[in-house]
Amino acid sequence: PISGDPYSMTDAMLLLCTCPSQTSADLISEQLLERRLAACINQLAPVSSVYRWQGKIERASEIQLIIKSRAPLFAEIEQAILNLHPYETPELLMLPISAGHAPYLAWLAAETS
Repeated sequence: PISGDPYSMTDAMLLLCTCPSQTSADLISEQLLERRLAACINQLAPVSSVYRWQGKIERASEIQLIIKSRAPLFAEIEQAILNLHPYETPELLMLPISAGHAPYLAWLAAETS
């Protein structure tokens, strides 16, 4: 529900997902956009990730995806990413957007409907 009030409740969200290569980042981005599961995806590269995996501290150069979408699409986005992503346990974090520029939020909703 988006009105002219930028502080109205919104179902918009950001999803964070890291990818190991430009190829995997492009594949995921294109599939989500083609299926209208996302309105826009930023690819930030390279990002340096430091994390614990299977008891060891690891370092990797990755591409950070910032996916703009809507909360009701989360399950479908999650399934698409799990089907396309090369990682055993990909990062997929949903951050709700509590407020934003009303015309942008309306565009986001239109592109994912």
